[in-house]
Amino acid sequence: MFDHLLQDLMVRINRVHTGGGDGGETSLVDGSRVKKSSLRIEVVGTVDELNSFLGVVRMELGRLDDMHSDGRIKTSVQKAAKLGEVAIARVQQELFDLGAELACPNDNIPVGIVLLGDDASQNLIDEMDAWLEKLEPLNSFILPTGEGPVAWLQLTRTVARRLERRLVELDEEDGLRPFPIAYINRLSDWCFVLARWLTSRIGGQEVLWKPIAERGGGEANKARMISGHDDVDSALEDL
Repeated sequence: MFDHLLQDLMVRINRVHTGGGDGGETSLVDGSRVKKSSLRIEVVGTVDELNSFLGVVRMELGRLDDMHSDGRIKTSVQKAAKLGEVAIARVQQELFDLGAELACPNDNIPVGIVLLGDDASQNLIDEMDAWLEKLEPLNSFILPTGEGPVAWLQLTRTVARRLERRLVELDEEDGLRPFPIAYINRLSDWCFVLARWLTSRIGGQEVLWKPIAERGGGEANKARMISGHDDVDSALEDL
């Protein structure tokens, strides 16, 4: 991911297939070689994975239906999609910056790489606080589902949590400055709150976890009942 990042950050990529990694090693930003199985490379790869999932969320935001059947614009959906896209676009840039930092040995970060500061974490907090002002407090856990961008944000949240665990391991092994772990911890919460805010803005419904005693039985009887009905919803209401 970062093999072509030069010290002066002037990137020029004219060939992707270099063959340099055919032996199971890759280069860090400072030019040092490490095994692709190393924990640092696992962390960098997970940053890339997280960023890619956010790219899918952006795609799904662009697919939201923002038109009423009579041709009027659903302004709440349109605004939510735009605000979400702008916020995610910023975070994607920050994740690339973070990946560049983590792709360096801690004691040899090249001159020219600007490290993210605490203001990046504060931006996440400020956005969460603004979104939470428009949301009702939770009285149960939420199951990870929902409309396109919401479901993908829930999956993205779990990738952020996995990255956080890997960062803690890397810190124990090689030492990190406090920022990366704190930022990714905030980012996971940010994905969760953004998913809730989007759900409220696009008219979706949150699916709450129910205790075992409230879930009812299995689905066998329901399957038998609806097999003889054309209207599935009416059949389920009869159960």
